[in-house]
Amino acid sequence: MGIKSFQGARKQQNNINENVQLKVCDYMTRDLITFKPEQTVDEVIHALIANRISGGPVVNANNELIGIISEGDCLKQITESHYYNMPVEQDIVENRMVKNVETIDGNMDVFEAARKFLDSKIRRFPIVIDGKLMGQISQKDILKAAMQLKGHNWK
Repeated sequence: MGIKSFQGARKQQNNINENVQLKVCDYMTRDLITFKPEQTVDEVIHALIANRISGGPVVNANNELIGIISEGDCLKQITESHYYNMPVEQDIVENRMVKNVETIDGNMDVFEAARKFLDSKIRRFPIVIDGKLMGQISQKDILKAAMQLKGHNWK
């Protein structure tokens, strides 16, 4: 009796160049909701809820990145205003934003960016070119890039 193979036909492998670099700038969001330092935190809270986002970059009049404001920053403001019995409407973004903002180079490989996300526990990184805010990359953008690649040459 001969040996029977239960292995089906093999799928032919595509010969796609493995050295293709997926750059952050190809997957970043360019149309951003930004905030100004003089805006009230109350305005930011309304914008975060209305746009279903968890935070956004703060830019000056020249579109230069000066900070990031997040849901957490707004929550901190709400709890402090409640504790000290101060109105929420009077506090401004400049007082609540994170000023020391880490950015990512738009030419960085998305898998390097994924590692940076894991190492830093940050949810989004702005991309700045010549001092100007050009876009933002999020963890979700990295996942989208990986899923596009998966269809081409992941097993």
